[in-house]
Amino acid sequence: MKYRRLGKTNLKVSVIGVGTWQFGGEWGKPFNQEEANAILDQAKACGINLIDTAECYGDHTSESLIGGYLARGGRENWIVATKFGHHFHANFTRTNDYTAKDVLKQLEASLRALRTDYIDLYQFHSGPDEAFDNDELWTMLDKQVQAGKIRHLGTSIASNDNLHQTEASSRISSQVIQVVYNRLDRKPEERVFPSCIRQDLGVLARVPLASGYLSGKYKPGAVFADNDVRHRHDKEQTAAKLQEAERIRQNEVPQGMNMATWALAWCLKHPAVTAVIPGCKSPEQVVANAAAADYIGDSHPQAWKQP
Repeated sequence: MKYRRLGKTNLKVSVIGVGTWQFGGEWGKPFNQEEANAILDQAKACGINLIDTAECYGDHTSESLIGGYLARGGRENWIVATKFGHHFHANFTRTNDYTAKDVLKQLEASLRALRTDYIDLYQFHSGPDEAFDNDELWTMLDKQVQAGKIRHLGTSIASNDNLHQTEASSRISSQVIQVVYNRLDRKPEERVFPSCIRQDLGVLARVPLASGYLSGKYKPGAVFADNDVRHRHDKEQTAAKLQEAERIRQNEVPQGMNMATWALAWCLKHPAVTAVIPGCKSPEQVVANAAAADYIGDSHPQAWKQP
């Protein structure tokens, strides 16, 4: 495993993280504590130290499974990132609340679910600019940083071209941007990434496998089951993504190399990207994801240099 400095946080994070939306049950199967433990045990064995979750992956369901794992010991070995702003009601059904009063309640609920006294990275979760531009919210969060309940603040932008929230990072002490970035969606390269580099922000690339379209598992014409999140995607866009992914596989992925491994390594080569946070349903997928670290060099601007 390789490690990078997460922007101005100076946290030492593995370049591969563990995304945990799947633990909330919206990926077509529920997860129990034993299954979550097996995935996180494998992540630890691979040298991964970054877990990304959210308040609304289930009703704090994902956080609770992570909390059950952390309760076994070794909390200090993990960088735990979660988010605020949504209330889960049912699969794919949420309401938003970014008011300072409610976010404080969400923070306390996340701390209880995670069974921890502090959150390493607490992220504004894909909200509109109107909710983001609320000084009362950021003043409250700054007080929680001072109180030690939050180590660092971050912003998970909904649109991967949201320059407004990215540019405001330094003003509100947000030190990390989480953004959709993958070989099928390079929009952040145009405006968001240059801003992140200029402000020395850490960058977490979510959906780095493009919802599995870059996994190498699906060919043009693939049909997804009703309980698969991709069944909800626009059918024409799905067909176009599958065609483009096949073109990439044939023309860009080295022969004999796992396409998912290649796709993760591709993201990590951009100078703005600190880490990728792919989801995984099994320990075997964790191993495959971690292998991407073998295909990146040590010249990245945020590469961790031992003191």
